[in-house]
Amino acid sequence: MQIKRMCRIGAMGGVIALVSGCAASSGSEESAIGGYFARDLPGMPADPLMSPVDNPILEARGLHNPPPSLIRRALLAQHERWAGTPYRLGGSSFRGIDCSALVQNVFSDTFRFDLPRTTEEQVRTGLEVERDALRPGDLVFFRPPGVYRHVGIYVGEGRFLHASTSRGVMISDIDNRYWQRHFWQARRTLEPTRLAQRLGGIGEG
Repeated sequence: MQIKRMCRIGAMGGVIALVSGCAASSGSEESAIGGYFARDLPGMPADPLMSPVDNPILEARGLHNPPPSLIRRALLAQHERWAGTPYRLGGSSFRGIDCSALVQNVFSDTFRFDLPRTTEEQVRTGLEVERDALRPGDLVFFRPPGVYRHVGIYVGEGRFLHASTSRGVMISDIDNRYWQRHFWQARRTLEPTRLAQRLGGIGEG
């Protein structure tokens, strides 16, 4: 009886995992990876009186900085909002979130751009780009061991924002041995200029 119950629980977990499309890895995901806080990276606003999310949005209205710079700062500001949020398979809130839900939330909140919910659907969005041509705002996908996939958002300078299965929302080094080994592909939803325009509310909406 107990075995049957455990099988039912396992089956339900599998359904949730398929719905979310985001992976729980083998546990080695962050074992040798140093994470970053956005405040420790170049490009974060220094004005303590203004919201870190508002700073890049205000600058985007005049496009005073090149689009990649604006996008990077906006993504680092989103990291400040989500940092410390634990990973939860199927979650989509500050109580717990998985990788594809984080990507969906950040794009909706930052760029007013609606992405699909699952990694399986997100990997069919936009155009594929080469790894050495990555720009801030590109989606990066990984195939860790197992049947599931992982997704994050490239923030520039070799780092990406994602919901780590072991450490929650964080910024990681894409050239780390683990991520380098399991890199799958990258997708560009919109060109940087158009993405920055959506950030500033001066695009097509």
